[in-house]
Amino acid sequence: MYKYIFFTNVLRVMDEKGLKKHELSDISGVSISFLSDLTTGKGNPSLKIMEQLADALETPLPLLLTTSDMDKETLDALAEGKLSKGIPFGHELICAILPDFQAFLVKQWAEEAKRKINAKEKGK
Repeated sequence: MYKYIFFTNVLRVMDEKGLKKHELSDISGVSISFLSDLTTGKGNPSLKIMEQLADALETPLPLLLTTSDMDKETLDALAEGKLSKGIPFGHELICAILPDFQAFLVKQWAEEAKRKINAKEKGK
């Protein structure tokens, strides 16, 4: 489960930063072949590899292990370079620990933002 969440988030951050696999390989020191295996779900990264990738992506490792909302079809399209899932201008991805009620409100806001983003994308 965490392997899927991790590589989904690695792909998302790579897309947001405009990084290609070979660039991430150069920055992180992780081989391009292992990155390819990882981003197709075949690789099983050690904690050391996950730390190297998090450092290279300038992203806290816990954030890369936070549940992603990408489904398998979207992930596959992103891995093949057929889709861009960057965060739209004026939006920001955050990870926070909140009391239940505040978390409930934030989840409602997130769902509303997703609906608006999806409506804009369908209108293009």
